[in-house]
Amino acid sequence: MESVISLKDENVISMYDELQYCEILKTRINVTDMQSTLEYIDSHLEEMRGNYICVSNVHTTVMSYEDESYRKIQNEAAMALPDGAPLSIYSRKKGFENAKRVTGPDLMKEMFMISKEKGYRHFFYGSTQNTIYDMRRALERDYPGMTIAGMYSPPFRPLTEEEDRKIIEMINSANADFVWVGLGAPKQERWMYEHRNKINAVMLGVGAGFDYFAGYIKRAPKWMQALSLEWFYRLLQDPMRLWNRYITTNIKFLKLIRKEKNNK
Repeated sequence: MESVISLKDENVISMYDELQYCEILKTRINVTDMQSTLEYIDSHLEEMRGNYICVSNVHTTVMSYEDESYRKIQNEAAMALPDGAPLSIYSRKKGFENAKRVTGPDLMKEMFMISKEKGYRHFFYGSTQNTIYDMRRALERDYPGMTIAGMYSPPFRPLTEEEDRKIIEMINSANADFVWVGLGAPKQERWMYEHRNKINAVMLGVGAGFDYFAGYIKRAPKWMQALSLEWFYRLLQDPMRLWNRYITTNIKFLKLIRKEKNNK
């Protein structure tokens, strides 16, 4: 069985001693489940401020394999959660019997449900103005008592240094515990990495999570999720944009895993 994760940063190494990971195509994916993830984040919230959590799937894992700089970002995250079902399935085949899927939307939902009790404050960074407006309305309706510390839709262009400085000040002045980043991969992971130790909160890259809560995207039925077919359900909803990403990347993932197995 794979070893417990060990990071080099002496300021945070003790925090990660209890975490396990399975290396998948050179990327360290946490071996966890939803309850363990929630408990870990809650008990290590203060230590994790300034760091970030990646919500990983087949697409990001293949990108990490092919791009060393992106792999570095994934591997230096506080956590890399197995959003994609194939990642948790692979982990179980490697001997981690308790490895379960932890999806971005499900993690958001669980965190929002306990926010009033825990006193969590949330900031949302990314997507479009219309999306965050509709998401705010849905969150206020569905999670009464949840504190939305702020929302911001950045321009769809590179920011100037001054703009970036003001955004950091805006987020930090909101005193958020969590900054949910919805810029899509790999942009959101690169943004979190560039802002580590600048943002005084835990950053979480959740891709299309904003669209789910705004009501723009529907989750797959439970039976499709159980059969690892949620990607196919997403593909049916947005075939033009997702065809190349899902079909090409999924095939490449299977080929790389098979190649890795044959080389051992």
